[in-house]
Amino acid sequence: MPAQGFSNAPGKWVPTRMIRLLHNIAEPGQTTPQAGKPRPSFALFNYGFRPFFLLAGVYAALVMPLWAALLFGADLPRGPLPPSLWHAHEMLFGFVAAAIAGFMLTAVPSWTGQRGYAGAPLLLLVGLWLAGRLVVSLPLGLPLVAVAIIDLAFIPALALTILPALLRAGKNKNLAFIGLLALLFASNAMFHAAGAGSSEPLRLGLNVVLFMLTMIGGRIIPAFTSAALKQRGMEISIPRHRLLDRAVPVLVASIIVVDLVAPGGRLAGLLAGLAAMLLLLQLARWQGRHTLPDALLWVLHVAYLWIPVALLLKTAWLFGVQLPPTSWLHALGSGAMATMILGVMSRASLGHTGRPLEASRATTLAYLLLTLAAASRVFGPVVAPQLWSLWINLATILWSLAFTLFVVLYAPILCRPRADGRAG
Repeated sequence: MPAQGFSNAPGKWVPTRMIRLLHNIAEPGQTTPQAGKPRPSFALFNYGFRPFFLLAGVYAALVMPLWAALLFGADLPRGPLPPSLWHAHEMLFGFVAAAIAGFMLTAVPSWTGQRGYAGAPLLLLVGLWLAGRLVVSLPLGLPLVAVAIIDLAFIPALALTILPALLRAGKNKNLAFIGLLALLFASNAMFHAAGAGSSEPLRLGLNVVLFMLTMIGGRIIPAFTSAALKQRGMEISIPRHRLLDRAVPVLVASIIVVDLVAPGGRLAGLLAGLAAMLLLLQLARWQGRHTLPDALLWVLHVAYLWIPVALLLKTAWLFGVQLPPTSWLHALGSGAMATMILGVMSRASLGHTGRPLEASRATTLAYLLLTLAAASRVFGPVVAPQLWSLWINLATILWSLAFTLFVVLYAPILCRPRADGRAG
Protein backbone atom coordinates (compact mmCIF):
# COMPACT_ATOMS: atom_id res chain seq x y z
CA MET A 1 0.00 0.00 0.00
CA PRO A 2 1.52 3.35 -0.90
CA ALA A 3 2.38 5.63 1.97
CA GLN A 4 0.78 8.94 1.12
CA GLY A 5 2.79 12.02 1.93
CA PHE A 6 6.16 10.30 2.21
CA SER A 7 8.93 10.87 -0.27
CA ASN A 8 10.58 8.10 -2.28
CA ALA A 9 12.98 10.44 -4.04
CA PRO A 10 16.48 9.03 -4.40
CA GLY A 11 19.27 10.53 -2.36
CA LYS A 12 17.20 11.48 0.64
CA TRP A 13 18.90 10.46 3.84
CA VAL A 14 15.59 9.88 5.64
CA PRO A 15 14.98 6.09 5.76
CA THR A 16 11.63 6.10 3.97
CA ARG A 17 11.25 2.33 4.24
CA MET A 18 11.42 2.69 8.01
CA ILE A 19 8.77 5.40 7.82
CA ARG A 20 6.50 3.00 5.92
CA LEU A 21 6.91 0.48 8.73
CA LEU A 22 4.69 2.29 11.18
CA HIS A 23 2.53 3.88 8.49
CA ASN A 24 1.50 0.53 7.10
CA ILE A 25 0.79 -1.10 10.43
CA ALA A 26 -1.46 1.77 11.42
CA GLU A 27 -3.62 1.68 8.29
CA PRO A 28 -5.53 -1.25 6.80
CA GLY A 29 -3.02 -3.58 5.18
CA GLN A 30 -3.11 -5.69 2.05
CA THR A 31 -3.11 -9.42 2.61
CA THR A 32 -3.15 -12.29 0.19
CA PRO A 33 -6.39 -14.27 0.39
CA GLN A 34 -6.15 -18.03 0.41
CA ALA A 35 -8.87 -19.08 -1.98
CA GLY A 36 -10.78 -22.26 -1.34
CA LYS A 37 -9.69 -22.65 2.25
CA PRO A 38 -12.22 -22.47 5.08
CA ARG A 39 -11.75 -19.60 7.49
CA PRO A 40 -11.13 -20.87 11.03
CA SER A 41 -13.01 -19.11 13.80
CA PHE A 42 -9.81 -18.65 15.85
CA ALA A 43 -7.44 -16.23 14.13
CA LEU A 44 -4.98 -15.21 16.85
CA PHE A 45 -1.99 -16.65 14.97
CA ASN A 46 -3.06 -15.54 11.50
CA TYR A 47 -0.91 -12.38 11.51
CA GLY A 48 1.97 -10.94 13.51
CA PHE A 49 0.13 -8.08 15.19
CA ARG A 50 -2.57 -10.32 16.67
CA PRO A 51 -0.75 -12.29 19.42
CA PHE A 52 1.83 -9.63 20.20
CA PHE A 53 -0.62 -6.77 20.59
CA LEU A 54 -2.71 -8.97 22.86
CA LEU A 55 0.35 -10.02 24.86
CA ALA A 56 1.50 -6.41 25.18
CA GLY A 57 -1.91 -5.40 26.53
CA VAL A 58 -2.22 -8.29 28.96
CA TYR A 59 1.34 -7.91 30.21
CA ALA A 60 0.95 -4.17 30.75
CA ALA A 61 -2.28 -4.68 32.68
CA LEU A 62 -0.79 -7.35 34.95
CA VAL A 63 2.81 -6.35 35.53
CA MET A 64 2.24 -2.84 36.85
CA PRO A 65 0.05 -3.95 39.80
CA LEU A 66 2.56 -6.72 40.57
CA TRP A 67 5.37 -4.17 40.59
CA ALA A 68 3.42 -1.87 42.91
CA ALA A 69 2.70 -4.77 45.25
CA LEU A 70 6.41 -5.65 45.39
CA LEU A 71 7.30 -2.00 45.89
CA PHE A 72 5.10 -1.78 48.95
CA GLY A 73 6.42 -4.99 50.48
CA ALA A 74 3.99 -7.69 49.39
CA ASP A 75 5.28 -11.21 50.00
CA LEU A 76 5.19 -12.47 46.42
CA PRO A 77 7.46 -14.93 44.59
CA ARG A 78 10.47 -13.05 43.22
CA GLY A 79 12.61 -13.86 40.24
CA PRO A 80 16.36 -13.42 39.82
CA LEU A 81 16.15 -9.61 39.47
CA PRO A 82 15.63 -7.06 42.25
CA PRO A 83 12.09 -5.64 41.97
CA SER A 84 13.15 -2.20 40.72
CA LEU A 85 15.36 -3.65 37.99
CA TRP A 86 12.72 -6.20 37.07
CA HIS A 87 10.21 -3.38 36.61
CA ALA A 88 12.52 -1.35 34.37
CA HIS A 89 13.62 -4.37 32.35
CA GLU A 90 10.15 -5.77 31.76
CA MET A 91 8.63 -2.48 30.73
CA LEU A 92 11.23 -2.29 27.96
CA PHE A 93 11.89 -5.91 26.99
CA GLY A 94 8.50 -7.31 27.94
CA PHE A 95 5.81 -4.75 27.15
CA VAL A 96 7.56 -2.51 24.58
CA ALA A 97 9.35 -5.41 22.86
CA ALA A 98 6.04 -7.23 22.34
CA ALA A 99 4.55 -4.13 20.73
CA ILE A 100 7.61 -3.66 18.49
CA ALA A 101 7.34 -7.29 17.39
CA GLY A 102 3.70 -6.83 16.49
CA PHE A 103 4.55 -3.70 14.51
CA MET A 104 7.42 -5.24 12.56
CA LEU A 105 5.76 -8.59 11.85
CA THR A 106 2.82 -6.75 10.34
CA ALA A 107 4.56 -3.93 8.50
CA VAL A 108 7.28 -5.91 6.74
CA PRO A 109 4.92 -8.19 4.76
CA SER A 110 2.57 -5.27 4.25
CA TRP A 111 5.02 -3.14 2.30
CA THR A 112 6.99 -5.97 0.69
CA GLY A 113 3.82 -7.62 -0.62
CA GLN A 114 4.90 -10.97 0.79
CA ARG A 115 2.84 -13.39 2.81
CA GLY A 116 2.30 -12.41 6.43
CA TYR A 117 3.94 -14.23 9.31
CA ALA A 118 1.58 -16.85 10.72
CA GLY A 119 1.45 -20.35 12.13
CA ALA A 120 4.62 -22.06 13.37
CA PRO A 121 7.08 -19.14 12.98
CA LEU A 122 4.73 -16.88 14.89
CA LEU A 123 4.16 -19.51 17.57
CA LEU A 124 7.91 -19.89 17.99
CA LEU A 125 8.38 -16.16 18.51
CA VAL A 126 5.53 -16.04 21.00
CA GLY A 127 7.08 -18.97 22.85
CA LEU A 128 10.46 -17.25 23.04
CA TRP A 129 8.90 -14.05 24.33
CA LEU A 130 6.94 -15.95 26.97
CA ALA A 131 10.02 -17.95 27.99
CA GLY A 132 11.95 -14.75 28.54
CA ARG A 133 9.21 -13.34 30.74
CA LEU A 134 9.04 -16.53 32.82
CA VAL A 135 12.77 -16.88 33.52
CA VAL A 136 13.14 -13.20 34.39
CA SER A 137 10.03 -13.01 36.55
CA LEU A 138 9.75 -16.32 38.42
CA PRO A 139 12.06 -18.03 40.95
CA LEU A 140 12.89 -21.02 38.75
CA GLY A 141 16.36 -21.50 40.22
CA LEU A 142 18.15 -21.18 36.89
CA PRO A 143 21.73 -19.87 36.71
CA LEU A 144 21.94 -16.23 35.66
CA VAL A 145 23.71 -17.29 32.47
CA ALA A 146 20.75 -19.46 31.51
CA VAL A 147 18.33 -16.66 32.37
CA ALA A 148 20.29 -14.30 30.12
CA ILE A 149 20.46 -16.73 27.19
CA ILE A 150 16.72 -17.43 27.26
CA ASP A 151 15.77 -13.79 27.70
CA LEU A 152 18.14 -12.61 24.97
CA ALA A 153 16.87 -15.11 22.38
CA PHE A 154 13.70 -13.25 21.40
CA ILE A 155 15.09 -10.18 19.63
CA PRO A 156 17.59 -12.08 17.42
CA ALA A 157 14.82 -14.53 16.52
CA LEU A 158 12.58 -11.61 15.56
CA ALA A 159 15.38 -10.10 13.46
CA LEU A 160 16.05 -13.41 11.69
CA THR A 161 12.35 -13.83 10.99
CA ILE A 162 12.01 -10.52 9.15
CA LEU A 163 15.51 -10.41 7.64
CA PRO A 164 14.82 -12.64 4.58
CA ALA A 165 11.91 -10.45 3.49
CA LEU A 166 14.00 -7.32 3.95
CA LEU A 167 16.84 -8.78 1.90
CA ARG A 168 14.48 -9.86 -0.87
CA ALA A 169 13.21 -6.27 -1.03
CA GLY A 170 16.62 -5.45 -2.53
CA LYS A 171 17.33 -2.13 -0.80
CA ASN A 172 19.93 -1.74 1.92
CA LYS A 173 17.93 0.95 3.73
CA ASN A 174 15.58 -1.78 4.90
CA LEU A 175 18.36 -3.15 7.07
CA ALA A 176 17.87 -0.14 9.36
CA PHE A 177 15.21 -2.26 11.05
CA ILE A 178 17.79 -4.90 11.87
CA GLY A 179 20.15 -2.22 13.16
CA LEU A 180 17.53 -0.95 15.60
CA LEU A 181 16.87 -4.47 16.83
CA ALA A 182 20.62 -5.01 17.22
CA LEU A 183 20.86 -1.95 19.46
CA LEU A 184 17.95 -3.19 21.56
CA PHE A 185 19.67 -6.55 21.86
CA ALA A 186 22.91 -4.85 22.89
CA SER A 187 21.10 -2.96 25.63
CA ASN A 188 19.63 -6.15 27.04
CA ALA A 189 22.94 -7.99 26.71
CA MET A 190 24.79 -5.26 28.61
CA PHE A 191 22.13 -5.39 31.31
CA HIS A 192 22.63 -9.12 31.82
CA ALA A 193 26.43 -8.82 31.53
CA ALA A 194 26.38 -6.33 34.39
CA GLY A 195 24.96 -9.05 36.60
CA ALA A 196 21.58 -7.34 36.89
CA GLY A 197 23.14 -4.85 39.23
CA SER A 198 22.21 -1.65 37.41
CA SER A 199 19.51 -0.26 35.16
CA GLU A 200 21.96 2.03 33.32
CA PRO A 201 22.47 -0.36 30.36
CA LEU A 202 18.74 -0.17 29.71
CA ARG A 203 19.08 3.50 28.80
CA LEU A 204 20.44 2.53 25.38
CA GLY A 205 17.27 0.57 24.67
CA LEU A 206 15.13 3.41 25.95
CA ASN A 207 16.91 5.86 23.66
CA VAL A 208 16.54 3.52 20.69
CA VAL A 209 12.78 3.44 21.22
CA LEU A 210 12.85 7.23 21.61
CA PHE A 211 14.55 7.45 18.21
CA MET A 212 11.90 5.22 16.67
CA LEU A 213 9.10 7.32 18.14
CA THR A 214 10.48 10.60 16.82
CA MET A 215 11.34 9.27 13.36
CA ILE A 216 8.12 7.38 12.75
CA GLY A 217 5.79 9.67 14.67
CA GLY A 218 7.26 12.62 12.82
CA ARG A 219 5.95 11.16 9.58
CA ILE A 220 2.73 9.31 10.38
CA ILE A 221 1.15 11.89 12.71
CA PRO A 222 1.08 14.82 10.24
CA ALA A 223 0.16 12.46 7.39
CA PHE A 224 -2.76 10.89 9.27
CA THR A 225 -3.87 14.30 10.57
CA SER A 226 -3.83 15.94 7.16
CA ALA A 227 -5.77 13.06 5.57
CA ALA A 228 -8.37 13.01 8.35
CA LEU A 229 -8.91 16.77 8.24
CA LYS A 230 -9.41 16.67 4.50
CA GLN A 231 -12.02 13.94 4.94
CA ARG A 232 -13.85 16.30 7.28
CA GLY A 233 -13.74 19.06 4.65
CA MET A 234 -10.99 21.07 6.32
CA GLU A 235 -8.45 22.15 3.71
CA ILE A 236 -5.58 22.52 6.16
CA SER A 237 -2.11 21.91 4.80
CA ILE A 238 0.70 20.56 6.96
CA PRO A 239 3.76 21.20 4.80
CA ARG A 240 7.05 19.56 5.64
CA HIS A 241 9.82 21.68 7.11
CA ARG A 242 12.94 20.04 5.74
CA LEU A 243 15.46 21.59 8.12
CA LEU A 244 13.36 20.89 11.20
CA ASP A 245 12.44 17.37 10.13
CA ARG A 246 16.10 16.54 9.52
CA ALA A 247 17.41 18.18 12.68
CA VAL A 248 15.17 16.20 15.06
CA PRO A 249 16.47 12.69 14.24
CA VAL A 250 20.06 13.97 14.18
CA LEU A 251 19.67 15.40 17.68
CA VAL A 252 17.98 12.28 19.01
CA ALA A 253 20.73 10.11 17.51
CA SER A 254 23.23 12.40 19.24
CA ILE A 255 21.43 11.80 22.53
CA ILE A 256 21.96 8.05 22.06
CA VAL A 257 25.70 8.55 21.53
CA VAL A 258 26.23 11.05 24.36
CA ASP A 259 24.26 8.93 26.82
CA LEU A 260 26.59 6.06 25.97
CA VAL A 261 29.91 7.88 26.28
CA ALA A 262 29.21 10.78 28.66
CA PRO A 263 25.88 10.24 30.46
CA GLY A 264 24.63 12.61 33.10
CA GLY A 265 26.61 15.67 32.03
CA ARG A 266 25.78 19.16 30.81
CA LEU A 267 26.16 18.14 27.17
CA ALA A 268 23.47 15.47 27.62
CA GLY A 269 21.24 18.09 29.19
CA LEU A 270 21.83 20.61 26.41
CA LEU A 271 21.08 18.08 23.69
CA ALA A 272 17.90 16.95 25.42
CA GLY A 273 16.72 20.55 25.85
CA LEU A 274 17.45 21.49 22.25
CA ALA A 275 15.72 18.36 20.95
CA ALA A 276 12.69 19.17 23.13
CA MET A 277 12.40 22.66 21.65
CA LEU A 278 12.52 21.35 18.08
CA LEU A 279 9.99 18.63 18.87
CA LEU A 280 7.60 21.22 20.27
CA LEU A 281 8.01 23.28 17.09
CA GLN A 282 7.21 20.18 15.05
CA LEU A 283 4.13 19.38 17.09
CA ALA A 284 2.85 22.95 16.93
CA ARG A 285 2.76 22.73 13.10
CA TRP A 286 0.63 19.57 13.04
CA GLN A 287 -2.78 21.11 13.78
CA GLY A 288 -3.39 18.98 16.84
CA ARG A 289 -6.18 21.28 18.07
CA HIS A 290 -8.33 20.14 15.14
CA THR A 291 -8.05 16.44 16.06
CA LEU A 292 -10.22 16.48 19.21
CA PRO A 293 -13.25 14.87 17.48
CA ASP A 294 -11.07 11.88 16.51
CA ALA A 295 -9.56 9.99 19.46
CA LEU A 296 -7.46 7.78 17.17
CA LEU A 297 -5.70 10.97 16.07
CA TRP A 298 -5.42 13.07 19.20
CA VAL A 299 -3.95 10.19 21.16
CA LEU A 300 -0.97 10.19 18.76
CA HIS A 301 -0.49 13.93 19.30
CA VAL A 302 -0.62 13.43 23.08
CA ALA A 303 1.91 10.61 22.84
CA TYR A 304 4.30 12.76 20.82
CA LEU A 305 3.88 15.66 23.25
CA TRP A 306 5.19 13.46 26.06
CA ILE A 307 8.56 13.20 24.27
CA PRO A 308 9.56 16.89 24.63
CA VAL A 309 8.07 16.88 28.14
CA ALA A 310 10.37 13.99 29.05
CA LEU A 311 13.40 15.65 27.47
CA LEU A 312 12.72 18.97 29.23
CA LEU A 313 12.45 17.16 32.56
CA LYS A 314 15.74 15.41 31.79
CA THR A 315 17.40 18.74 31.01
CA ALA A 316 16.09 20.33 34.21
CA TRP A 317 17.28 17.40 36.32
CA LEU A 318 20.73 17.32 34.73
CA PHE A 319 21.11 21.04 35.40
CA GLY A 320 20.34 20.63 39.08
CA VAL A 321 16.62 21.32 39.38
CA GLN A 322 15.20 19.42 42.33
CA LEU A 323 13.14 16.77 40.60
CA PRO A 324 12.72 13.06 41.23
CA PRO A 325 15.50 11.48 39.13
CA THR A 326 13.02 9.15 37.41
CA SER A 327 10.51 11.83 36.40
CA TRP A 328 11.81 12.12 32.85
CA LEU A 329 12.10 8.35 32.51
CA HIS A 330 8.47 7.87 33.45
CA ALA A 331 7.41 10.69 31.13
CA LEU A 332 9.14 8.87 28.30
CA GLY A 333 8.02 5.36 29.29
CA SER A 334 4.56 5.75 30.82
CA GLY A 335 3.81 8.86 28.75
CA ALA A 336 5.27 8.74 25.25
CA MET A 337 5.95 5.05 24.69
CA ALA A 338 2.89 3.57 26.37
CA THR A 339 0.50 6.13 24.86
CA MET A 340 1.92 5.71 21.35
CA ILE A 341 1.76 1.93 21.72
CA LEU A 342 -1.85 1.97 22.93
CA GLY A 343 -2.87 4.40 20.19
CA VAL A 344 -1.21 2.52 17.35
CA MET A 345 -2.24 -0.94 18.63
CA SER A 346 -5.90 0.05 18.75
CA ARG A 347 -5.74 1.76 15.34
CA ALA A 348 -3.91 -1.12 13.67
CA SER A 349 -6.13 -3.76 15.29
CA LEU A 350 -9.17 -2.09 13.76
CA GLY A 351 -7.65 -1.40 10.34
CA HIS A 352 -5.99 -4.77 9.86
CA THR A 353 -9.12 -6.71 10.80
CA GLY A 354 -11.33 -4.91 8.31
CA ARG A 355 -13.11 -2.65 10.79
CA PRO A 356 -13.75 1.10 10.55
CA LEU A 357 -11.05 3.35 11.97
CA GLU A 358 -13.30 4.73 14.68
CA ALA A 359 -12.52 4.80 18.39
CA SER A 360 -15.35 3.65 20.63
CA ARG A 361 -16.15 5.52 23.83
CA ALA A 362 -14.43 2.76 25.80
CA THR A 363 -11.29 3.10 23.67
CA THR A 364 -11.32 6.85 24.25
CA LEU A 365 -11.70 6.21 27.97
CA ALA A 366 -8.64 3.95 27.87
CA TYR A 367 -6.63 6.77 26.27
CA LEU A 368 -7.77 9.20 28.96
CA LEU A 369 -7.00 6.78 31.79
CA LEU A 370 -3.49 6.18 30.49
CA THR A 371 -2.87 9.92 30.10
CA LEU A 372 -4.00 10.51 33.69
CA ALA A 373 -1.82 7.60 34.86
CA ALA A 374 1.27 9.08 33.24
CA ALA A 375 0.51 12.57 34.58
CA SER A 376 0.02 11.20 38.09
CA ARG A 377 3.27 9.24 37.98
CA VAL A 378 5.34 12.07 36.49
CA PHE A 379 3.96 15.24 38.09
CA GLY A 380 2.35 14.00 41.29
CA PRO A 381 5.64 13.41 43.16
CA VAL A 382 6.88 16.81 41.95
CA VAL A 383 3.85 18.75 43.17
CA ALA A 384 3.29 16.84 46.45
CA PRO A 385 6.25 14.55 47.20
CA GLN A 386 4.84 13.77 50.65
CA LEU A 387 2.00 11.90 48.89
CA TRP A 388 4.39 9.76 46.88
CA SER A 389 2.68 6.45 47.69
CA LEU A 390 -0.70 7.90 46.73
CA TRP A 391 0.61 8.96 43.31
CA ILE A 392 2.18 5.55 42.71
CA ASN A 393 -1.01 3.70 43.58
CA LEU A 394 -3.20 6.06 41.57
CA ALA A 395 -0.96 5.78 38.51
CA THR A 396 -0.88 2.00 38.84
CA ILE A 397 -4.66 1.70 39.03
CA LEU A 398 -5.27 4.04 36.09
CA TRP A 399 -2.58 2.35 33.95
CA SER A 400 -3.94 -1.12 34.67
CA LEU A 401 -7.51 -0.04 33.93
CA ALA A 402 -6.44 1.49 30.61
CA PHE A 403 -4.77 -1.68 29.37
CA THR A 404 -7.45 -3.92 30.84
CA LEU A 405 -9.96 -1.98 28.75
CA PHE A 406 -7.79 -2.52 25.69
CA VAL A 407 -7.66 -6.28 26.34
CA VAL A 408 -11.41 -6.55 26.95
CA LEU A 409 -12.24 -4.54 23.84
CA TYR A 410 -9.64 -5.87 21.44
CA ALA A 411 -9.08 -9.50 22.46
CA PRO A 412 -12.22 -10.59 20.55
CA ILE A 413 -11.08 -8.53 17.55
CA LEU A 414 -7.58 -10.00 17.63
CA CYS A 415 -8.78 -13.58 18.09
CA ARG A 416 -11.50 -13.59 15.43
CA PRO A 417 -11.16 -13.52 11.63
CA ARG A 418 -11.28 -10.25 9.73
CA ALA A 419 -14.70 -8.64 9.55
CA ASP A 420 -14.40 -8.19 5.77
CA GLY A 421 -13.76 -11.88 5.08
CA ARG A 422 -10.19 -11.44 3.84
CA ALA A 423 -7.23 -13.43 5.06
CA GLY A 424 -4.95 -12.13 7.77
